[in-house]
Amino acid sequence: MRFFVVCPGGLEAPLAQELAEIAQRPDSKALGAWVIDPIPTSPTGGIGLAAPISAAMALNLHSRIASRVLLQMAQAPYRQEEDLYKLASGLAWEDWFTSKQTLRVDVTAHRSPLKSLNFATLKIKDAIVDRLRDVTGDRPSIDTAFPDVRVQAHLTATQITIYLDTSGEALFKRGWRDEKGDAPLKENLAAGILSITGWKPGQSLFDPMCGSGTFLIEAAQITLSIPPGAIRAGIYGDDAKPSRLAYRSLVSSAEGFGFQRLKPFNEAAEQKRWGTLKEAVLTQMLEKRKQYPNADSLKISGGDINEKLVSMYKGNWQRAQLPDQPLVRQVDALASKPPVNSKDGVMLLNPPYGERLAIKGGRGGVAQDHDSRGEGNTEYDVEPENRFEMNLETGRQSAKRSSRESLKKLQAQDEQDPKFVEFLRQFGQHLKDAFGGWNVFVLTADMALPGQLRIKESKRTPLFNGPLECRLFKFEMHAKRSSSSEG
Repeated sequence: MRFFVVCPGGLEAPLAQELAEIAQRPDSKALGAWVIDPIPTSPTGGIGLAAPISAAMALNLHSRIASRVLLQMAQAPYRQEEDLYKLASGLAWEDWFTSKQTLRVDVTAHRSPLKSLNFATLKIKDAIVDRLRDVTGDRPSIDTAFPDVRVQAHLTATQITIYLDTSGEALFKRGWRDEKGDAPLKENLAAGILSITGWKPGQSLFDPMCGSGTFLIEAAQITLSIPPGAIRAGIYGDDAKPSRLAYRSLVSSAEGFGFQRLKPFNEAAEQKRWGTLKEAVLTQMLEKRKQYPNADSLKISGGDINEKLVSMYKGNWQRAQLPDQPLVRQVDALASKPPVNSKDGVMLLNPPYGERLAIKGGRGGVAQDHDSRGEGNTEYDVEPENRFEMNLETGRQSAKRSSRESLKKLQAQDEQDPKFVEFLRQFGQHLKDAFGGWNVFVLTADMALPGQLRIKESKRTPLFNGPLECRLFKFEMHAKRSSSSEG
């Protein structure tokens, strides 16, 4: 079978590396042979591979960087909308789901000659519905919010590819985040950035502006071999309970993954393979918990000036099934210190764009205002309709113009805020004074950040945080000279 694994733009190389690691797991090898496509030379928004159908289960369970795992159903040339109908109506949808299940169809395009994507979507939806009605005598209902089955199609200038979505809810929804935080960073983007930094389990990791803890929770789960799909797979038994701050229901084992609602995966042989995959995970998790028995042993810590964000982080940590309480302090980034007995660590942060939480204060009500930390809550919730995330061909084309316009506005705001500019200057000096020997990575939409910190970056990696074009800057902080040589 052919799969296309979708990821945020700019993370194709880390995703390819992760897929290779998943394919080498003994339980994955037992499913059959995997052939992963070469890393693309330009952004594609994902990686293709050929693997047994059972690989969908392993990919959804283990991939931290993937947004969705799409199973290719057909690919053919087209010229008009009627060609889409003919291709879709010729597929044996009745072998995959029933007319009693609800359906959603999404179409993305890159340089398609068709005038209306909405009409193209309607033709494909009609083809699937008509096929099931002709075969079963009944037609499925459409549900765009919480469908049982998701079908996706992508149009290039000459070809259409039709996919079944084996993920269901987007994979960045791990099942542990339920707070109404300000503009959360998506978990799969955080995982991809961790891969780019070169951080390894057991190495000190520190985030002085940790917010609700996305970077640190992802790192902790990696250290403890907790797969990103653990909660949705029901590995823990009882699902995490939402907090009083919940603004949407948690993704749980009840919803699970999309493949669990497809006929082939409910056959006895596939159910047995799914059980084997989960047993292997549980065994590995128990072994790692012995190696890292408490939060101190993880060497993962953070801080944030905002009291409510610190509280949210603690709740997320517990729902992510991590040990004890996280190592976190409510403190301004300018007063942050390296963890005790740590050196040559990794600092990773995603500072708020445009305004600094320190300027607004930690305890006052104004600290609840939006700080534009990455993408907004709206983007987080409506991800299935996000054309940037869903563009299978480029992973970024529909976002370029808007992201650049937003970037100019944000930079203009920063230039008008002398307090923020002064904060960045002070923070850059603080990094030099207190974090010698560390590698510092900053995800930001402000391309001028190195100059504002007054530190020369050693590397910059283009990434997309939702529709916002960003850079991951790397700063190598040289160890300070001894006091005798400083004079």
